[in-house]
Amino acid sequence: MSEEEFRLLNFEEAPQIIVPPPGPKAAALREEQQKLETHAVKYMKYFPTAWESARGATIRDVDGNIFIDWASGAGVLNVGHCNPIVIEAVKRQVERFIHALDIPTEARIEFLKKFHAILPEGLRGSAKVMFSITGSDAIEASVKIARYISKKPTVLVFEGAYHGMHFGALTMSSVTPLQQQIGPLLPSVFRAPFPYCYRCVFGKSYGNCSYECLSYIEHLFKDPYSGLLEPAAILIEPIQGEGGYIPAPDEFLQGLRKIASEQGVLLIFDEVQCGFGRSGRMWASEWSSVTPDIMVTSKAIAGGIPMSAIAYQQKYDEMLPEAFHLGTYRGNTVACASGAAVISYIVEKRLPERANKLGGIALNYLKDLQAETKSIDDVRGRGMMIGIEFVRDKATKEPSPEMATQVQEECFKRGLIVLKMGHWGNCIRFVPPLVITEELLAKSLEIFRESVKEAERKAPKPVEKVMMG
Repeated sequence: MSEEEFRLLNFEEAPQIIVPPPGPKAAALREEQQKLETHAVKYMKYFPTAWESARGATIRDVDGNIFIDWASGAGVLNVGHCNPIVIEAVKRQVERFIHALDIPTEARIEFLKKFHAILPEGLRGSAKVMFSITGSDAIEASVKIARYISKKPTVLVFEGAYHGMHFGALTMSSVTPLQQQIGPLLPSVFRAPFPYCYRCVFGKSYGNCSYECLSYIEHLFKDPYSGLLEPAAILIEPIQGEGGYIPAPDEFLQGLRKIASEQGVLLIFDEVQCGFGRSGRMWASEWSSVTPDIMVTSKAIAGGIPMSAIAYQQKYDEMLPEAFHLGTYRGNTVACASGAAVISYIVEKRLPERANKLGGIALNYLKDLQAETKSIDDVRGRGMMIGIEFVRDKATKEPSPEMATQVQEECFKRGLIVLKMGHWGNCIRFVPPLVITEELLAKSLEIFRESVKEAERKAPKPVEKVMMG
């Protein structure tokens, strides 16, 4: 696909701020929403606007402002906002019928065939698929499968993980503030350190360690007094999402696969956010050539229509009872039609390769920016899934959520939408639609640079101590 074709998917005027947000129309809509909907929402608080339309990697608000999108609806819109192939697939299906439970339909079968064809090696040709609705729901289904098959209760998860907001998925996540005051969480969940190399809990650095984090997991399985009781599965994100866009080193995932196989536990990969070309490969697991026993995916699966899926080894399917994980909307016909179109588009337009190319450009630019700033101390990621970590002091690595917030606000003023993440909310994520043009990428990177410089200029200066005497 030519750059011109990608350009036509976007609002060519982007970015363009006509009325400093919130404009009058946006303010009125926001006031109405606040009257009618719970205050326990998140994203509207970051951006004082209301949307009118969106195309590709660009968004127009109700007051006519146009933004470049570095958020992709939290990783959902890999093929972009309102991609014509999604619109056409949805229109074609809703004119026929919308809901069919799990009764066979042409849309369902077409999606399943295309999904099976793109599964990672080791699952492709030997897997069964179970539909679900959200990433949270699919994660819980994957753990149900592992527990049922193994007849064991415990799931080993990782610090910094985010697997969703449903009760079980939240238990397996490590977002402590969201787990408070909601009663006892799911039992039999055991946590281990993730290889967060910038902040290694063992005091090491990447390339200068012996993978102590992996040795620790080996210890958990071998030491009868480690407290790891009857493990059924290991659940991990190949690239942590909300934890800060932290790729697990290939060697770590390979070692984890070895441990899982030796110990007879199932290895589950959460590819909800890093799948469908986002990492520069169709699946992030392909970077390490590691095949999970169970793979969970959602977000970008259907171009913005809610759906998720679990792919797992066929031999496990034979052990599951009828109605093991039913749900009224699972495998919705409209989502299947859209999902089949999304897969075709990703493959035909070679979006993983595009993510790798443009993500490489962005990564190099951001690393150069890191070298010339006081507040950016780590830039990491793969493809168009890059984390930018802000600190108060590069020597101490003290996190700076305030700087990340200020950068987010400065970007928004200039027409760039970015989201925060990370253990302390001190990271900015680079996760634009994979159809962003090279021109929009260049503009957005320059906006980000200007925003960081302005945020640093506005940052309060440290108070110098005056020596008395």
